[in-house]
Amino acid sequence: MRWFPQHQPQTLQIAVALLYWNAFLGLLLGVLTGGTGRIFLLLIVAEVAGAIGVANDRKWGYIVAIVAAFLPLILLITTNIAAGGLLNLLFEIALIALLLHPMSRNYYKIWFR
Repeated sequence: MRWFPQHQPQTLQIAVALLYWNAFLGLLLGVLTGGTGRIFLLLIVAEVAGAIGVANDRKWGYIVAIVAAFLPLILLITTNIAAGGLLNLLFEIALIALLLHPMSRNYYKIWFR
């Protein structure tokens, strides 16, 4: 079991690092504010599971990572909950762009099981 994908394209490596970073910041924000809602705990679990799945070349991990990347944007649009401001929004958009980049998708189609 790998925690970081050293053999994968740079786009997926950065995406995995951002997934771990977002999960860490979500957990830190939850601890500092006195707790988080269930949706944010689910998001933290999805980000870590997606990162581990992508690092180990699993199709389910890539799909979970995409869902975990889109979920904060969906929450922002539907409920107007912004848990980090503009900088967090930019990182979420960058994560989506990295996961959906043609290099990442091609690697996913060929190598993921």
